[in-house]
Amino acid sequence: MKKWIYAAAGALTAVFCFSGFLQTAEASRDGEGTIHKGIYIGDIDVSGMNREEAADAVEGYVQSLKETPITLNAVGGAQVTVTAGELGIKWVNEEVLEEALSLGKAGNILNRYKQLKELERDTKRYEIEMEFDRNTVNAVVSERCTEFDVPAQDASLRRENGQFLIEGGQTGEKVDVEASVEKLETFLRDEWNREAASVDLTIVEEKPKGNREDLEKVKDVLGTYTTSYASSGADRSANVANGCRLINGVTLYPGEEFSAYEMVSPFTQENGYHMAGSYLNGMVVDSLGGGICQVSTTLYNAVLLSELEVTERHNHSMEVSYVQPSADAAIAESSGKDFKFVNNLEYPIYIEGYTADKHITFTIYGVETRDPGRVVSFESEILSETKPDTETIIADAGQPVGYVKVQSVHVGRTARLWKIVTENGEEVSREEINNSTYKFVPRTATVGTATSDPIAAQMIQDAIATNNIDHVKNVAASLQAGDLTLGGTVALPGILPAPAVPEASADPAAAETPAAPAA
Repeated sequence: MKKWIYAAAGALTAVFCFSGFLQTAEASRDGEGTIHKGIYIGDIDVSGMNREEAADAVEGYVQSLKETPITLNAVGGAQVTVTAGELGIKWVNEEVLEEALSLGKAGNILNRYKQLKELERDTKRYEIEMEFDRNTVNAVVSERCTEFDVPAQDASLRRENGQFLIEGGQTGEKVDVEASVEKLETFLRDEWNREAASVDLTIVEEKPKGNREDLEKVKDVLGTYTTSYASSGADRSANVANGCRLINGVTLYPGEEFSAYEMVSPFTQENGYHMAGSYLNGMVVDSLGGGICQVSTTLYNAVLLSELEVTERHNHSMEVSYVQPSADAAIAESSGKDFKFVNNLEYPIYIEGYTADKHITFTIYGVETRDPGRVVSFESEILSETKPDTETIIADAGQPVGYVKVQSVHVGRTARLWKIVTENGEEVSREEINNSTYKFVPRTATVGTATSDPIAAQMIQDAIATNNIDHVKNVAASLQAGDLTLGGTVALPGILPAPAVPEASADPAAAETPAAPAA
C-alpha cells in the first residue's frame, strides 16, 4: 500500500515539473524573434532586442571606439597620436548575434530548458571581437612614425689640398616598421582595454658604414683617366664641368653600386646644365646637358683601369671622338641608358674628378692590393667599317632661304675592346670587355626654304633636287647676297638674312639623347 502511495506521489511531481517545463519552453517560442533576458554582447545588454537592434547597439559601441586615441612613441620621444578608427578597427564576430538569438530556442526541448534555467541563475555574455586592418596599421607606422627617424651618417672622405680628410660617421635610430606593426597588432588584439593607450614602437640602431681605420687606408691610385673637350663651346664645356662636380667626392663602400645617371641628373637649368650638342636620331641637336656622356665615359675608363666591376654600360649610337671606339659609356634619360659599376674590392674607394684647361680627369683612390708588376691596358679593335656614299638634304620651311647647317659624315663601325694584362712586361691575359656598333650617318644639310619670292624659292628647290650639299651651299649663299643669277646683284624681296652656320662635326660636342642629354 505504501509503495503505491509513493509511486503516485512521484508521478504527480513529475507531472507538475513537466507542466512547468512545457510552460517555459512555450515561452521561449513566443520570443523567437528577440533575445532572452540576461544576455549581453560585451557590456551591452541586448535583452529583448531583435537581431537588427542588437547589431545596431554593437555597431554603435564599435563606432564610439573609433575616436579613442592611441599614442605611438617613435624615435627620440616623438609621439604620433592616432585614433582606433585611423588604425582600421572593425567588428569581426557578428555570428554572436545568431548565437544570442538562438540561446534557449535551439536544440531539443531538454537542452532549451536547461539553457533557460541557467539564464535565470546567471547572465550570459558574448565577447565582441575586433580586428585592425593590417595594411592601414602598416601605413600609419611607415608613413607617419618614421619621419622622426635619425638616419645614420656614413663616414666619408674629402680630398683637400692633396690630403684626405675623414668626415661624418654617426649612429642613427629608426623605427623597425615590421616589428612595430607586429607589436601594435598584438597589443590591440590581446592587451588593449579599449581606452586611451600608449604603445612604444620598436626602435633599432642604424649603424653607419665605414670606420676611420678602413678610410685611413684609402690613399693609393687605382686608376686615372683624362679626356679633352678642347673643341667644345662654352655651354658644352660648362655641362662637362658641372657633371664632373656632381660626381667628385663620392665614397663608395664594398658592395655598393654607383649610378652615373643618378649622380648627374636631373638635366635642368636649376641643376647647372645648359643647352649643348647631343645626338638625336642621327643628328646633332641642342639639349639640356649635352656633353654629359663625356663625363660618364671618362669615369668608365678610370673604372676599367681600377678593375672594378662594371654592371651596366652602353655605347653611343654614333661614334664619338674623345675616346677610341668601344671605350665610351653613354647615358640617356628617355632610353634608360646608364653607366653603373660596383665596388667589388675589400676596402672603400674614393672618386676624385676635376676639370682644367678643357680636360676632364677622374681618379679612383683605394687600397692597392695588386702586384706591382701587374699592368692593365685597353685596346680597341675595329671589326668592320661602313662609309656612306650619299648625302642627305633636309628642307626646313621654318628657316629663311640662305640658311644652311651641315653635319659632317659619321662612319659606321663595329668594334670591341680588349683588356690586356702584363706582368713584369709579359702579356699574361687578353680579355674581350665589350662589343659596340656605331651606325653610319651620311653628310647631312638642313636648308632653309622660307621666302616670299617665287624665283628664289624655285632656285633653292632646284638646288636641293641635285642632292649636292656643296651646290646647295653656293646657291644659298648667292640668294642670301641677293643674286638671282648666281652672278648679278638683283634684290630679292622677302628674303630674310640667314645666320652663318658652321658645319657640325662628330666631335666631343656630340651627345646621344632621345629627348634627353646623353653624351
